[in-house]
Amino acid sequence: MRNTCSHLTGLALIALLAPGCARMQTKFGRGLSNTFEVVRAGEVRRSMEQTALFESPNAAYTTGFVRGLSKTVVRTGVGLYEIVTSPFPPYDPVLTRYISPEAVYPDSYKPGLVAGSTFATDTYLGFSGGDVMPFVPGSRFEIFGTH
Repeated sequence: MRNTCSHLTGLALIALLAPGCARMQTKFGRGLSNTFEVVRAGEVRRSMEQTALFESPNAAYTTGFVRGLSKTVVRTGVGLYEIVTSPFPPYDPVLTRYISPEAVYPDSYKPGLVAGSTFATDTYLGFSGGDVMPFVPGSRFEIFGTH
């Protein structure tokens, strides 16, 4: 009897999770991306830039920083929530009125792929291009950059 119950429980779990695997992976990946907002600091940089442009440059270092910091905390919390609840529906992004589902950057900077043999298609020629350190705030150095 115990063997039959464990098999039925396993089959029920597979039947529950199998149809939504792709959406579950998307939700989990979005959660990981949002959780690492603390390291990336895209919300802080974007908020400071937007405050300097639309309000005043003096307010960028105070008001803009605080706005960006609060959005960073919210995005990190949403990321943790999405990681924990990734196996369960709903799979759509949450809090989209306050933060965008995708990672944000300042309008003046959009990072590309990391320069290296992983993404380079011309490695055997001895050169390739790309962003050197996109994870470092303010990094704008590209190999063979078009900017």
